[in-house]
Amino acid sequence: MKKSDINFQIELDDNNLPKAIQWDASDKESGGMESTKSISVNVWDNLNHATLRIDLWTEEMSVVEMKRFYIDILGGMAQTILNSTGDEYFSEEMKELCDRLVKHVNEENKRNS
Repeated sequence: MKKSDINFQIELDDNNLPKAIQWDASDKESGGMESTKSISVNVWDNLNHATLRIDLWTEEMSVVEMKRFYIDILGGMAQTILNSTGDEYFSEEMKELCDRLVKHVNEENKRNS
């Protein structure tokens, strides 16, 4: 049986806030740790039937990047729910939300330019 490892290294500042985030995965094409500005990890807790979440970001992550990051996450989740359950309605509702959020962010960016 094949096994895969995913590792995160988080460097914290004096206030225990993420200063630097690095990650590596055994199946990643390029070897070695790679820097990122943000991670979002969700794990299903079988015992409590609830989701455990870890959301971390560095101060270098801009507000615009954060919004784009979460729109991308929602879009990926829409595809995953379609692949895993076949529920087209659920998936389409999520995609429509992403479309509305993209429009909102684009309009916001135009106003701020």
